[in-house]
Amino acid sequence: MLAPGRGGEPGPGAVTCGSVLKLLNTRHNVRLHSHEVKYGSGSGQQSVTGVEASDDANSYWRIRGKNDDTCQRGTPVKCGQAIRLTHVNTGKNLHTHHFPSPLSNNQEVSAFGDDGEGDDLDIWTVQCSGTHWEREDAVRFKHIGTDVFLSITGEQYGHPIRGQREVHGMNSPNHHNYWMAMEGVFIKPSMDPAKHDEL
Repeated sequence: MLAPGRGGEPGPGAVTCGSVLKLLNTRHNVRLHSHEVKYGSGSGQQSVTGVEASDDANSYWRIRGKNDDTCQRGTPVKCGQAIRLTHVNTGKNLHTHHFPSPLSNNQEVSAFGDDGEGDDLDIWTVQCSGTHWEREDAVRFKHIGTDVFLSITGEQYGHPIRGQREVHGMNSPNHHNYWMAMEGVFIKPSMDPAKHDEL
């Protein structure tokens, strides 16, 4: 008997398009976070960090498709699918580019764009082991444009975001770049995709 999500059918815990969630780095036990604090170096764009608090509203991200046609609300996200992660409170997308990150000198990860619209460097693929991204699975996010993995290696910022961890892109897959879906609002998959409601 195949476990849910392993035989091609999404399990009840599938992460779906349109869901709003927090992502936990499993190695460092911090959640992916952004806020209206800009980097003082590199691109000068909005910073992305890791925070220990589980109840911070600035750690919610919305799962969206590479474009809005490719990820109908409530559709389970497939392993290997291209997605965007949009920061709910600021409307900017998780982004990386060829700037050095401020603490570790890896690749800077920022939040970019306005009202969920940025550019092609906002697109990541979900790397997971089954057919669909399941909530209980640790997954990686690989950046399509620059081939790095969304990572944390533990470097901590000082003032004004003391104790928050640097988030950056790394070239190699390793234990620093596993993430799990945590708290959030998960949109239920529609049984019949032709009958989904527009909000």
